Amino acid sequence: MTTPQNALLIGCGIAGPAMALFLQQVGIAAEIYEAQPGALDEAGAFLNLAPNGVNILKTLGIDPLQDTDGFHSTGMAFFNGKGKRLAFIDSRNETERFGSQNVMIKRGQLHRVLRDEALRRGIPVHFGKKLTAIQRNGFQGVTARFADGTEANGLFLIGCDGLHSRTRQLTFPNAPQPAYTGMVDCGGFAYCHPADLPASGAMQMTFGKKAFFGSIAKPDGEVYWFSNVAWPNEPQRDELKAISDEVWRLRLLQNHASDPEPIPTILKSTPGEIGRWPVYDMPSLRTWHQGPVCLIGDAAHATSPHSGQGASLALEDAAVLAQCLRDSLKTETAFARFERLRKERVEKIVQQARRTGNGKMVTNPVAVWFRDLMLPFFIRMGAKAAEPVLAYQVNWDEEVA
Repeated sequence: MTTPQNALLIGCGIAGPAMALFLQQVGIAAEIYEAQPGALDEAGAFLNLAPNGVNILKTLGIDPLQDTDGFHSTGMAFFNGKGKRLAFIDSRNETERFGSQNVMIKRGQLHRVLRDEALRRGIPVHFGKKLTAIQRNGFQGVTARFADGTEANGLFLIGCDGLHSRTRQLTFPNAPQPAYTGMVDCGGFAYCHPADLPASGAMQMTFGKKAFFGSIAKPDGEVYWFSNVAWPNEPQRDELKAISDEVWRLRLLQNHASDPEPIPTILKSTPGEIGRWPVYDMPSLRTWHQGPVCLIGDAAHATSPHSGQGASLALEDAAVLAQCLRDSLKTETAFARFERLRKERVEKIVQQARRTGNGKMVTNPVAVWFRDLMLPFFIRMGAKAAEPVLAYQVNWDEEVA
């Protein structure tokens, strides 16, 4: 039996196509297997792709602004529940400081850009492939089996399948499960006349009386927005989907009834679907790899959205793992080196995101007063601490340490 030389990638979100593209650059063929029956380019809300993530895309020759609605944010302004501005983070000089500027982009569009680039470069993408089993074949590589009865053979397999990774469940059945944070994230896209809601270029973050709200208005009147809502008990499967958009909109209007404009106007001006998702992060795993199987991105170290780093960390992972595979003769040696290079960085970001999320749900009047008093200091310190995160770049031409 001839040992296969290709890689099997499970998941076609952000990490999967990026991983395939980087593997192609080091001479390793890959195929992507996605459980969903087709592309979900309209799914999800939006994300802020940080400078470190944009720099990784540049390494692949991909411009996230091309053929998308993406745009740059000039910063983040923080307000309390009375509408008083407390602090500001200026992002206008990110290119000079970090090599690239952030990009606000709809998640589905980023998925499409990466998938289309993989397809353009001849990388096969297979939909409707729900992973059911992984068989390790010793020196003969690995076999992935799917719910439709098909299977695929590869030299190694990489789980790029996100927070609820099937690859992780099969490889590490005793590993900790994603930890629910007591919060539901929801969001959508509103349409407000520019005269009613001028575009400032900056994300407006409000510590509301009952929920946290963020929004950014574009010059054409489209508004990207999200709300973090306390939800103490972990929602059961499909529980949130069962709530109609109209009922959900009314719930949000009640949560933000005492909050300043433009929050109520934005909620009332959202004509379409309101996405909602329980917020999880991933407890630290003992290891990310076993034999010919390795996890990357959210499958290995999911962070809550409070960090604004989930997509960027997945892109970083893909680049670093490809470098390790390029520079190591043995796959397992490459996987171990990849974990050693990445684990400390990503777990610090996961922990910081957890602390940030906890700070959004403060409601006690004394605690709110103290938060408003100290927030300018905390924001300055947080922005300083974030500099090494945003400045991170992968030198593709260097051998990894």
